[in-house]
Amino acid sequence: MSRGLVLIVEDERNIADLLKLYLSREGFGVVITGDGLDALEQVRRHRPAAIILDVGLPGIDGTEVCRRLRADDDWTPVLFCTARDDEIDRVIGLELGADDYITKPFSPREVVARLKAVLRRSQGVTTRDELTLGRVALDRDTRRCRVGDQDIALTATEFDLLAHLIAKPGRVFSREQLLSEVWGYSSVVTTRTVDVHIAQLRSKLGDPDVIRTVRGVGYSAEPEAAASSA
Repeated sequence: MSRGLVLIVEDERNIADLLKLYLSREGFGVVITGDGLDALEQVRRHRPAAIILDVGLPGIDGTEVCRRLRADDDWTPVLFCTARDDEIDRVIGLELGADDYITKPFSPREVVARLKAVLRRSQGVTTRDELTLGRVALDRDTRRCRVGDQDIALTATEFDLLAHLIAKPGRVFSREQLLSEVWGYSSVVTTRTVDVHIAQLRSKLGDPDVIRTVRGVGYSAEPEAAASSA
């Protein structure tokens, strides 16, 4: 039985075919395109469970594809793949709403493992249906976030990061702990990834800010926490 459809957006056909081979072995359906504009059409046509998105594409690049998807309120999980290994590029990708980021050359097995982790986060868990802290409420069954009466659109990773913090209010988590417990790994992603996602959450949640920065340690969730700079 298929685990769902994955859209691979990659203009290097040998890489796309290799990823398709590994994903197919794991039970995923796969659609491939090598063009950014066509990728948007394929998303509308197939409604994939997740997207593996290269940054360097003809037409429009991967960051613009992701930007347009999020602007259309499409929060399909996105795993960026790129030859660029610059911190700035990685941060930009995450700020645009990507759920994860991997640089070439990479192991196809690692891509599959990371994709599974992203999908687990997007599907979530059903234990303890709602979490609340101050005016922030998370419904873990429907994957909805509300601040007061306003719905807030979060990526799968943003949702799980916020849920992880809110589930244990007042507890301080190091960046390394959050990478391990939310992302599911600790050595292949820099702790800067956590900082970017926290910044995105603060931007989306607005006031009051429930995420507190503990200098030199990490983050905690507290009602109307006064955030300080990292």
